[in-house]
Parts: sequence; structure tokens; C-alpha cells
Amino acid sequence: MATLPTPDLRIPQSSTTVNVSIIDTTTSIRGVDAWKFLEPSIPGHEHLATSAFAFLIEHPTLHRSMVFDLGLRKDWWNCSPFLLDRFKKGGYVLNVDKSVREILEDVGFDATKLEAIVWSHWHFDHTGSPAEFERSTALIVGPGFKENLLPAYPTNPDSSILESDLQGRQLIELSFTSGLKSGEMDALDYFGDGSLCFLNSPGHAHAHICALARVKADPPSFIMMGGDAWHHCGEIRPSPYMPLPETIKPHPFTSLSASSCPGDLFEPVLRDDDRTKPIYRPSSQKIVQMHLDPEQAVRTIEKLQQADVQENILMVAAHDESLLSIVDFFPKTANDFMSRGWVKAARWKFLMDFAKAVRN
Repeated sequence: MATLPTPDLRIPQSSTTVNVSIIDTTTSIRGVDAWKFLEPSIPGHEHLATSAFAFLIEHPTLHRSMVFDLGLRKDWWNCSPFLLDRFKKGGYVLNVDKSVREILEDVGFDATKLEAIVWSHWHFDHTGSPAEFERSTALIVGPGFKENLLPAYPTNPDSSILESDLQGRQLIELSFTSGLKSGEMDALDYFGDGSLCFLNSPGHAHAHICALARVKADPPSFIMMGGDAWHHCGEIRPSPYMPLPETIKPHPFTSLSASSCPGDLFEPVLRDDDRTKPIYRPSSQKIVQMHLDPEQAVRTIEKLQQADVQENILMVAAHDESLLSIVDFFPKTANDFMSRGWVKAARWKFLMDFAKAVRN
């Protein structure tokens, strides 16, 4: 397939920005089989590494703040019986050192002033424990949440959502009907000033949303909070806009920034021997269905690839452990990612997961 030109996302101009910090939620989930989420299976990459990132979003002029995702709740043993049974059957090993509220307050952030918690979607490794926050803190969810996911437990004994996390709290379900777009994705301008847009991103789960935050105005730069729109960067790269390059720098197998390797090294893991196709696609297996609609998930990824190729957008999926050695975490902000070279450093770092496959 021929390489496509970098698309114009047609993001409306704005001089207003927000501050974004990436939060390492200290979540650790081990024993997650890659084949349940990704296809094809690649030898040596049998399990997904499952840290979980959340985000603190602060509007400096409006003095408003929110968190996007919460990771796994610290007291995971208090999840619904449905989830506890799933953990046991799946053989997952779960651990959380600190809740997001504890992480925020450990450095003096006043969590009582958060206006909202945003769930990228309703899965347990993103929802945390909203009950730890004031009831004045609203819960923002994507379209279709109320229709498809309520009532919660215990009214619905098969729900993974707890009524106690919703009780007494404003539940705001977003609607993407204004016609606003970011690239090909339906968007909602949350603050009304172009600083933060929520993006409808269906496929993986009911009510899945991403967020695009403007963190610099001139030149403009943005952070994409991806949730689980992609679980591994091999689902989004390579792409028709960004083929596997002839030379990959830095080398994904080393921490030396000046090192490089030939792109041909990764030909054994290319899908259909095509340098413009992502290595993975969302798994369509029916044994343990992890994606609500795998084909729709692919369509969402194809739209996100238009953002992924941009040099001024830092793409952060919730479980992208390739970023651990690259980005700064809360309490630092990620606003200066362009001057820090994070996009270039992170772009092909995920290929480190295929070391065994290509060496064999």
C-alpha cells in the first residue's frame, strides 16, 4: 500500500490551553493473555503488560480540574462479585500501591476541588473508586452508558459497576451531536474554548471516549488520552500514514538514544508483510470476547492513526508501558513533550516487545 500524506485534522485554532499530567496509578495486573485482545499471536509476546495511566487535567484560567480515568481501585477485593469471579477464573495477579486520590494528595493537590472524574469506559482497570471522592465531583461517561450499563450492582448482580460509586453523584453522559469533528472523530469541546475535546471512540466497549488536550498554543501541541482505544501500539502502528521506516532510531531494544537498527529487522512480525499495516488488530475471537465490536474498534483505530502521525500530538494509551522510561509523571506536567522529544523517542519503542520473535 502506498504511503498516504499526513492528514489535516482541522482542529479549530485556540490560544487557550490546559495543563496535563500523566499519572502512574501504580496499578499492576499480571497474567493478561495477549491473544484475548490482539491478533495474530506473536511468539514471545504472550502477555500484555498492564500498568494503567490516568491524567490530571487543569484549566489554569478557569481554575477547573478533572481526572481522566482512575486505574484499578486500591481495594480491588471490594469489586462486585461478578468481577471477583472473573479475576479468579482469569488467574490475574492484581496490585495497587496507592489510589489516585492518595497520589494527588501526597504532593498537596486538593482533590476536593475536582469538578469531575472522566471514565474513558467502564472497565475495572479504569474506573477506580469514585466513592473516594466528594459527591460534588461529577462522573462523566460516554454515550450509551446509561442505556447499556445501568443499573449497577447490587440491583444488577451481574454488573461490574458499583452503585456506591454513583450514589449521590451527578452522572453526566456526553452527547456527540453538535457536528464538531477532530479529524474524522466526533468531538465535544468541553470548556468551550478549544482547550479540551472529548472524542467518541466506539468499538472496544460501550461508552468509550478519548480526550484531546491542547497543552501549547504556539506552536500548538496536544496530548491524546486514548483509554483502551488501542491496548498496544502495535494496533496503531505502522499505518498508511507512517510505514515502518527503513531505519529505526532510537533502537527499541536499548536505552541509548543515539542507537539505531534497520526496519527490516521487524519484517517477521509484519502483518501480511505490509509495512503500512499495524502489526496487530483487535482480536475477533469469541472464546473470551474482550472487544464489544472488533470491526468498529478497527475503524476507531484508523481514525486515530490520523492523529498518531502528527509530530505535535503525544499519544498515550492507558496501558502503554513503553512510555515508562520516556515521559515524566505527576506531579510534573507533560506539556513540554515536544521540546523533550517524547514523540520521537516513543514512536517505535513498542517494538521492544518483539525482541524474541525477530531474534528467532
